[in-house]
Amino acid sequence: MFDISVPWWELVVRGLVVYVFLIALLRLTGKRQIGQLSPFDLVLLLILSNAVQNSMNAGDNSLIGGLISASTLVAVNYLVGLITFKSKKLEAIIDGRPQILIHDGNLYEEVMNEAKLTRQELDSTLRQSGYFEIKDIKLAILENNGSVTVQGYDKK
Repeated sequence: MFDISVPWWELVVRGLVVYVFLIALLRLTGKRQIGQLSPFDLVLLLILSNAVQNSMNAGDNSLIGGLISASTLVAVNYLVGLITFKSKKLEAIIDGRPQILIHDGNLYEEVMNEAKLTRQELDSTLRQSGYFEIKDIKLAILENNGSVTVQGYDKK
């Protein structure tokens, strides 16, 4: 239970590599994937966690090995949060920047394509905000977390 079959530092390195790989992979899939998980996206994340388990623990199923791996992931996550807080350049690389989807009733299709956001998903978000037509939208912004902030024209 307490005997680990690989050196402790190897568990740390493996955890770090898997963390960086998954962050990069999820970052490449776009903001929509993170902020608006469909049932398929949730299943994918669960399967991913199982798929990378052995690459992190090198077959070590000891209690200590699991605690080292978990501690490594939490520490790396904390450090990434600290780094993005201190460096706006790294924050933009890791977290991305908000993007304008609609401005003065004009839809920016290239932003939607880049974010892999479908028209149906956008329309659903607009309806949830109380707007049914793009011409009624003054500004719609795709936030870093995948949500969409909508501001319509004041109705007089």
